[in-house]
Amino acid sequence: MDMHAFYVSCIASLENIDIMNVPMAVVGSLTQSGSVVLSANRPMKERFKIKTGNRLYEIPKHPDIKLFEPKMEFFIHMSVEIIKLAATFVPIESIHVYSIDEFMLKLDDVTSLYGDAESITKSIQNAIYQQFKIPCSAGMGDNILMAKLALDLEGKKSGFAKWTYEDIPHKLWKVSPLSEMWGIGKQTEKRLNAMGIYTVGGLAEANLDELEKKFGVMGNQLYYHAWGIDLAQIGEQENIKDIKRGLSFGKSQMLMRDYNHKREISVVLLEMCEDVAKRAREKGYSARTISLGLAHSRHAIMSDNFYRSRTVEEPTNDTLVIYNVCKELLNEFYGGEPARQLSVRISNVSKERGMQLDLFDQSKDKRAHLANTMDNLRNRFGSTSILRAVSFTNAGTARSRRQLVAGHKK
Repeated sequence: MDMHAFYVSCIASLENIDIMNVPMAVVGSLTQSGSVVLSANRPMKERFKIKTGNRLYEIPKHPDIKLFEPKMEFFIHMSVEIIKLAATFVPIESIHVYSIDEFMLKLDDVTSLYGDAESITKSIQNAIYQQFKIPCSAGMGDNILMAKLALDLEGKKSGFAKWTYEDIPHKLWKVSPLSEMWGIGKQTEKRLNAMGIYTVGGLAEANLDELEKKFGVMGNQLYYHAWGIDLAQIGEQENIKDIKRGLSFGKSQMLMRDYNHKREISVVLLEMCEDVAKRAREKGYSARTISLGLAHSRHAIMSDNFYRSRTVEEPTNDTLVIYNVCKELLNEFYGGEPARQLSVRISNVSKERGMQLDLFDQSKDKRAHLANTMDNLRNRFGSTSILRAVSFTNAGTARSRRQLVAGHKK
């Protein structure tokens, strides 16, 4: 189930605005022309061609348009309340929260109480609208994959869609480009295209051995997903998205001004590496692949955005090791023009199995103890209770972001 333009729907409910007819958008900041549109409703998309990802300066000055800044605490509260409502229909263990505006339900165990699954789904949709004035779409299927495909490819347009295995040949196989299918990203699409595969039907007819040779175990998954087969169950994994794309820890940050020098960018990178490494440590994971992404501002002339990765020999969740790799990538690929967005991600993860001592790094053990101490202090007293000195420079963002939720205003 997916809430329609969730941020806008929440604001419309709060402000008593007719979301079906009044063009609305939620923008990161109404004082910065480059701020991103976080959510836009259908009238906004149809009348003014403004959708999520557009910028504030692209929105026309029109008296019918209503713009709002995010209220993240309110949005999160609404999301929690919607899940509580869903939990009155099914057991809480039969619900998986996929994102702030989307969740999955397993209905098998309640059909004997409430009737057929389709009726239950529509009852939940109606209850959400009656209680919160938030419209939502639903996709139903015999497994998680099929339900998600039914939602994305049909349900978001019609309000409800139910797919069975018989629907796969004429509804799924025609899908192109491949990235339109849940679980296939742009990079995977390019690699499949290089193999001569351009539709999901082509993927279903591909040679399984060749896919496994090219993609490993993911090749096997791609093949069977093209046939609508998915054995994953709600509740058996900590995060269903991890099944689809592999566990990783990352952070992306839109900078509030142009960062013109490498030393300024490095300050924010260190703060981001600190956050990513902390989350990995708390989950008990280390990673071998470290990735850095940088997007330039509109004032850049010559440089291209980049996203580059480097794999280290030993898995790590050490902030400074991750940061030093990011600095290497920055030195190698940054062209010196204004930066406006950064991302750091660690992947290729494994559970920590103890620490490998290193004769050439005598401070490794001390850094691990220090990191755990800093993590504990932040968990107890707040994220900014202890900071590195660079966070107090003009380039630091950690202190200003402590008032934000998910990178936006509370």
